[in-house]
Amino acid sequence: METTDTGDLVKVKTGGPEIDGIVVEVLKSSKAVVAVMDPAKGPVLRTVPQDTLSERAEEGADDRALRLLVRRSSHASRGTARGGSGSGLSGRAGHTRAAMHRTTGK
Repeated sequence: METTDTGDLVKVKTGGPEIDGIVVEVLKSSKAVVAVMDPAKGPVLRTVPQDTLSERAEEGADDRALRLLVRRSSHASRGTARGGSGSGLSGRAGHTRAAMHRTTGK
């Protein structure tokens, strides 16, 4: 597969059978995050090399569950690198300054 875009229907080559998946995100390196169906866990996200992906044209039986997983997790994967704050704020929201000195009411 030459180019992979977010939302593409793909087949992922594993050590065993090829499994259906949906591309969630294409990473800088030659890897992609793909939503696939794990028989034991259900729909999960996996990071795989892009050379293990091949195009597929028709919808699969698990595509509805995979799309729901992509919708739930899309915001988490598009944030800043490694969980950093995106808007330039640091620390906890709402407490931007230290507390003032309190008088005792003399």
